[in-house]
Parts: sequence; structure tokens; C-alpha cells
Amino acid sequence: MTDDRSFEIIQDTELPGTPERVWEAVTAGTSAWMFPTEQWPAVKTVEEHPTRLVSRMDGPDGWFNQLEHVLAPLAGGRASLHYVHSGIFADNWDEQYDGASRHTEFYLHTLGQYLQHFDGRAVVFTDIQGPAESITPDGFERLRSALGVDAAGPGGRVDVELDGVGRLSAEVDFANKHFLGLRTSDALYRFFGRNAWGAPVGMTVHDFSGSADTGATAAVWGKFLATVCA
Repeated sequence: MTDDRSFEIIQDTELPGTPERVWEAVTAGTSAWMFPTEQWPAVKTVEEHPTRLVSRMDGPDGWFNQLEHVLAPLAGGRASLHYVHSGIFADNWDEQYDGASRHTEFYLHTLGQYLQHFDGRAVVFTDIQGPAESITPDGFERLRSALGVDAAGPGGRVDVELDGVGRLSAEVDFANKHFLGLRTSDALYRFFGRNAWGAPVGMTVHDFSGSADTGATAAVWGKFLATVCA
């Protein structure tokens, strides 16, 4: 019998890295493209290096959360990834499914950006959340406008002086109404329009410069978000 709370999100993509490099990124290197996962509780895993990785957490009343990565080599040092995220949403099924599937697309794109431009470099990860006032229909639009990317699409350039942050000169590597990705020579900036799902606008910085201070990064960008979204 199928649980009507169950979900399955499937993504197939090609990545600019061998299966071995992708494996490293989705196991030990998640801070470089998603967020740290070292704090996650113990999981049941299937590890068939470097072709198949399954991680699963189980909870009460049939709840579970499972991630599966199936990798295969392609020509030119690339890999195909078949990604399946499955589990149970306890409530707000439509909203949670929409948010999770859209985040998946953005995270896997960012994985490709990391592999192509920064693979193997040490990273400093910083997560910054906007104020509660950003939970409005135009919260993310105001942030995009402040960044000077109202109409910019992938491949476009951003060169803007941001109050308290300084000059940001970057390429737009991802852009839609919910997410924005900017890449500089030494960092990936990810912006999340989570106001669409009832949460504050937020961002992450994946800094590969070798000189980042996560406290300082959080302070300057936190002040910027508070000013823009208030």
C-alpha cells in the first residue's frame, strides 16, 4: 500500500567530473556546494564506490528520508548522475514537494559549478538568513534588485557596489524567480527566495579564497540582507 504522504524527486544530469570526484563531493565535500552534512544523525548507507550511494534515515510512524546517487562515467572525464530523493512529508505536501524539488535543481547545478571551477579547493561555508520581514511576495525581488540582477540571466555579468559589503563582480550562473547563483573567481554566492514557501530569504557563501572569515562574512551580508529586505 502506498503512503499518500510519500514523495519521490528524480533528477538526471551530467557533471564535469569523474564518478570518483563526484563521489568525493557528495560525501566529504558538501560544504562546497550545498551545506555541511557532518551533523546529520547516523544513517543506513549502501556504498558501492564510485557508482552507487544510498543514505537513509528512518523515524516513527513509517517516516523516512532517503537519498540515492547513481553515477556512471562519460567521455571527457564527465559523469552522469541519477539522483533520487524519496521519503515522507508529514504535512503541507504540495508546498514541501515544490520547495524540495526546486532546491534540488539548484543544488545539483551548484555541484556542477563547484566541480568545474573549484574542485578540491578548501572551502569556508557561511549561511546567512534574512529578516522575518523578507517573508513577503516581493522579498526575493527586492534582493535581486539590490544586487542589480533584475533581468540578468545565466551568463550575464554583475558589477555592483553593495553597501557594507563592497564591490561584487561576478557572473550569473543560475537565475529564476526563486534562486540566484553568482560566481566570482574565488567564491560561489547562492541566494534563496524561500519567501515563496513561507520562510525568510537567505543566502550561502562558499568561499575558496583561502582567507575567508565566516564570522565577518555573516556580519556584512547579514546587515545587507536586513537592510534590503526590511
